[in-house]
Amino acid sequence: MTTTIPSIPLRRLAKDPVVISGAVTLLLWGAASLYSPAFATWGHIVTTLTVASFLGVIAIGQTLVIIAGGEGIDLSVGAAATLSAIVASRFMNGSDDGLFFAVLAALASACVIGVVNAIGVLVFRVPPLVMTLGMIAVVAGFIRLYTGGRPEGSAAPLLNQLVTGDTVLGIPGVLWLWLGLSVLVIWLLRRTSYGWRLYAVGANRTTAYLSGVNPSAVKFSAYVLSSLFAGVGGLLLLGYTQNVYTNLGADYMLNSVAAAVIGGTALVGGVGGYLGTIIGAILLTVLSALLRTMQIGGGEWGDAPRQILFGLVLIIVLTAYGRQKRLRG
Repeated sequence: MTTTIPSIPLRRLAKDPVVISGAVTLLLWGAASLYSPAFATWGHIVTTLTVASFLGVIAIGQTLVIIAGGEGIDLSVGAAATLSAIVASRFMNGSDDGLFFAVLAALASACVIGVVNAIGVLVFRVPPLVMTLGMIAVVAGFIRLYTGGRPEGSAAPLLNQLVTGDTVLGIPGVLWLWLGLSVLVIWLLRRTSYGWRLYAVGANRTTAYLSGVNPSAVKFSAYVLSSLFAGVGGLLLLGYTQNVYTNLGADYMLNSVAAAVIGGTALVGGVGGYLGTIIGAILLTVLSALLRTMQIGGGEWGDAPRQILFGLVLIIVLTAYGRQKRLRG
């Protein structure tokens, strides 16, 4: 009597975006290690994951907004991260005194951006892409007024120690924080009623409403949480760099979307999860590090080649995952 190995689970596994992105990340890291053996060292691995953690934290909220559907996307996460860092640095000014208040003020300022985004999208029916893109200009103008074009202040030593200080096995504190947030968000999405409502609204707003879910409240919370996590990311960036500048979080606008989508979160909503976003953030960080090692970019061209490649990666992924809308339809 012969036995056969079921092929359906293997086929599903081979089509799982999380598995695919994870495999691509490992292959890319392996190729990078062959090109430069330094990629395989423990110190370089920790450094790469540390840099990825900032994108990973900021992309938490981006993932929530996209899952909530309605063509949801938050292009203002970079601006929210920058504002949070600038407000915190001003209140901290290189001192641990008033650290708690500085963190609260920074996160509150970021949440205001989320509230305004949510009101614009839900009350005034402004398309999310337009609303959050316009918010970037609003925040940039406010930052210029607030700082006079010259951000002042610096990170509190305690914040710097939290982010960069070595703990077990020489792992920076920011990685343990990212791990804790990751477990919390994955649990929130998969094991709580809020997560179920978020997926329900993203999959079909009308059906969710008829089932007793308030779609507007769910989407409102998603935009506020997006700015909140962006603010947390801004604080972590401040602790890492110890100083701020007016475009501190600019690179995370596109990359946060790319990380979520590469990890399998479909822009049509109702599909995806944060585990894939984690892998997407690591993949993009490894790719960027490899491009720098290969000396792609820099010189008179600056970061343009890397930005072009990131854009091409995003376009390819969006094309691939755009089919999910037809599959669900």
